[in-house]
Amino acid sequence: MKLANIMPATMTIAQAVAAITRSPELQAYVYRGPASCDGCPESVADLLESSPTKINVTYVGPDEDVDITAQTLCRADIYAHPGGGSKIALERASISCGANRWLGLDAAWKHMKRYSPVIRDFVNNGGRYLGFCLGAYLAGHDPGFNLLRPQDDADEETSQPGAQVDDEEDTVIQVDWTFSTGSKKGQTDHRRWLYFQDGANFKLSKKSSAQVLGRYSSNGDAAAILTTFGAGWVGLIGPHPEADQDWYDDADISNPDGIHFDIGHDFVEATVTAEQ
Repeated sequence: MKLANIMPATMTIAQAVAAITRSPELQAYVYRGPASCDGCPESVADLLESSPTKINVTYVGPDEDVDITAQTLCRADIYAHPGGGSKIALERASISCGANRWLGLDAAWKHMKRYSPVIRDFVNNGGRYLGFCLGAYLAGHDPGFNLLRPQDDADEETSQPGAQVDDEEDTVIQVDWTFSTGSKKGQTDHRRWLYFQDGANFKLSKKSSAQVLGRYSSNGDAAAILTTFGAGWVGLIGPHPEADQDWYDDADISNPDGIHFDIGHDFVEATVTAEQ
C-alpha cells in the first residue's frame, strides 16, 4: 500500500511517518538541574513511569542531553518540575522547596526565567505541566511562569492560619484527598499523611475555575489543584506524593500510613487525562 493512499490530504509525508512511528506512550520531560535537588527529579520520574498511563521520561535541563527549547518541547506531552527538596538537599544544592520560600523561589527563578516563554507556550498550546512543591511555586506569579489565573496564586502553607506545620523542617502532613481517577474515583481519603517540606497552598479567587484535588486536613487550604492554561492543563501539589523510602530515611522521619503512591498516581492521572 502506498503511503499516499493512507494520508489525509493535509498531511505531509514527514507528518505521516511521524504519526506511524511515534510511541504510544506519552512523552514527559522532567527537569533536572540547579532549580531542583539531588534525587527529586528521579523520584518524579519514577512516579510518572509507574502511573497507569504509559509515560516515557526524558530528563531535561542545562546540563542534560536535552535542554528546554521550543523545538524540544514539541516532542513532549508533559513537562514536570520537581521540588527543590529538603534541608538535606538545601545543604547540597542551595535550593529548597520553600525554605524561606522567597529565598528558595528567587534562587530557582534565576535558573528558570529564561525558560519561561517556551514553557508558557508549551502549556498554552496543549501541553501538561506538573509542578511538585517548588515546581508548584514556579507556576505562580512574581516570580513564576504565570500559569495560573491572575487572581489565583501559590503561597506558603506554613504561614497560614491553622496550618499543621509552621516551620521549614522535613516532616509529614495530613491531607484530605478526593480521587479523580481509577477504582477509588470519587472517594475521599481523610487525613492521609504525605511528605512535606515548606510546601505550597493555593489561593483561589471565588471565580476561580481550578479544581481542588486535595486539601490540608488541619485548615482546609488547597494542597493540590488542577486548572487550565490556554489549551493545556496545569497540575500543582504542595506536599511530595512522590517521596520514597530514601526521602524518609535521609530526613530521619516516618510516614504513619506507610509509603504509598496512590495519591501521587491519581495526581498524575488527573492531569494527563483531563480534557477541556
